Amino acid sequence: MRRWIGFAPLVVLVGLGVLFAGYALKHDPHVQPHALVGKPVPAVSLPDLDSGAMVAVRDAPAGPRLINFFASWCAPCRVEAPQLMALKARGVILVGVAYKDEPARTQAFLAELGDPFAVKLMDRNGRAGIEFGVTGVPETFLVGADGVILAKHSGPLTDADVQDMLAKLH
Repeated sequence: MRRWIGFAPLVVLVGLGVLFAGYALKHDPHVQPHALVGKPVPAVSLPDLDSGAMVAVRDAPAGPRLINFFASWCAPCRVEAPQLMALKARGVILVGVAYKDEPARTQAFLAELGDPFAVKLMDRNGRAGIEFGVTGVPETFLVGADGVILAKHSGPLTDADVQDMLAKLH
């Protein structure tokens, strides 16, 4: 029994090492999920899903809008789809950015669940996602008429999330 007591400090030390290593691996102190709030939309251009023409995200279209990063392979994006269609029905302008997705899969996804987007852009390599600080899809950015990001939401939008974001326009 006395022999095991001698190992107790070592066991505690290893346990603390595992605990802190697990936290350090999952926590990046440099990630600031809302770092772009209060700043202009990043100056990136992406190809339009339908035409392939390059479109500046900050100009597509002008005025207040929501920019939604989504993907056909994203289960939470399927959950969010009805909420986006409801926003379109209310006259909210939505810009969709297909994140790390294939154009044919994106088109099939929108054909199946409905297309709420006024503009559909492709971010096949995720470069625009990096500029926006996207950590996963879906993520939605509220952009004011002046092109400044007013809010960011990570995860599927709920009605309460939408009300909260749109209230920031006034």
